[in-house]
Amino acid sequence: MLESNKKLYYSIKEVSEMTELKPYVLRYWESEFPSLKPSKNRAGNRTYKKQDIQVILDIKKLLYQKKFTIKGAVEELKNRSKNPVEEKILSSSQISALSEIKNELKNILNILNRH
Repeated sequence: MLESNKKLYYSIKEVSEMTELKPYVLRYWESEFPSLKPSKNRAGNRTYKKQDIQVILDIKKLLYQKKFTIKGAVEELKNRSKNPVEEKILSSSQISALSEIKNELKNILNILNRH
């Protein structure tokens, strides 16, 4: 995928190979996901942009890894487009570390305010 930085458009075959999805799956997803609408060239062949490939990878992750239904994945993508900042869930150790950092910063601020 090194050449991907140079190309603007990809064929369905190239996208199929990059995403490890069959072309018929990609065509089916177009009918189910409003956010996936690759353009077509004069010959009527699909031409995918990097943005389209990212949407495909997002859909693949939602369906195959997170086990969303198609309907659920459509809703998730809609919600993400309304709120583009994806919420990240922090682990308890991350929360604990952030809390320690916050307390240290408060201590430093108190020391600076004293002088």
